[in-house]
Amino acid sequence: MSTPWFRRLTEGLSKSRDRLGEQLNVLLRRGPDLNDEFWSDLEDALLGSDLGVTATTDIVDTLREQAARKALPDAEAVIDHLVELIAAEFPEGTNVFAENPVTILMVGVNGTGKTTSVGKLAKQASDEGRRVILGSADTFRAAAAEQLDVWAERADVPIVRRERGADPAAVAFDTVAAAEEQGFDLALIDTAGRLHTSADLMRELQKVQRVTANRSKPPVRTVLVMDATTGQNGLSQAREFNAALGVDGIVLTKLDGTAKGGIAVAIARELSIPLLYIGVGEGLEDLRPFEAEDFARALVRGA
Repeated sequence: MSTPWFRRLTEGLSKSRDRLGEQLNVLLRRGPDLNDEFWSDLEDALLGSDLGVTATTDIVDTLREQAARKALPDAEAVIDHLVELIAAEFPEGTNVFAENPVTILMVGVNGTGKTTSVGKLAKQASDEGRRVILGSADTFRAAAAEQLDVWAERADVPIVRRERGADPAAVAFDTVAAAEEQGFDLALIDTAGRLHTSADLMRELQKVQRVTANRSKPPVRTVLVMDATTGQNGLSQAREFNAALGVDGIVLTKLDGTAKGGIAVAIARELSIPLLYIGVGEGLEDLRPFEAEDFARALVRGA
């Protein structure tokens, strides 16, 4: 059944699907034979979509085994199974945004859409009737604070901030204190994404995380915002954030801007961290909870 969101997801993944789908269509047009050339070309197609070597090898090996064991009749049947296997790559996990109450630290390098994602999530939660408060802990980038102010006004939610250059951990502390005193359900704290070196950034974020956890009575969750267009480079960043902070979930943005949407699979396979939300456009409605089956079908088959 095609829902409005699935149609939007399909449109958003069009670059990835056009690239992958074109290669898959070549395989389908070649005929029903599942010979060595077919399997080699299928592997090349998946690698080209940035699924990663390990995931691609395992998926193709499983498909070959299933094709023999289940006597799959042709390439079309293999592609149907491909959708199922891609969906199965994603680990299940709790959507931490659904916890109530909860404090969430949003982390990630600048340019990933982190601040915009904070704003969209705040607006969506507020529209659902939750009491939301924002914390502007990216105190070194004036544009981040101004951007978050706009989203706070749009969502009609309060925002905690300090002067430029203030200690980000102090902003996080103030946000958690205000959330507790005023009975908010969801505290979303935007953090800095760039300092002189990644080591500096990680030390700062670890301090913010530590201070927040010490002050917050609700659970504190750390969510990483990643830009899908950065591909394997983004995956390297994710490893670093996860090693330093222990990431509880991922928001993957800008899937509409890349032909390598398979990076979502590579992230899931490597990090085993739940993918919570995906973004396929600029609009508020273009950031939605991740559904593995919908994603796999939109990536491979479309509407």
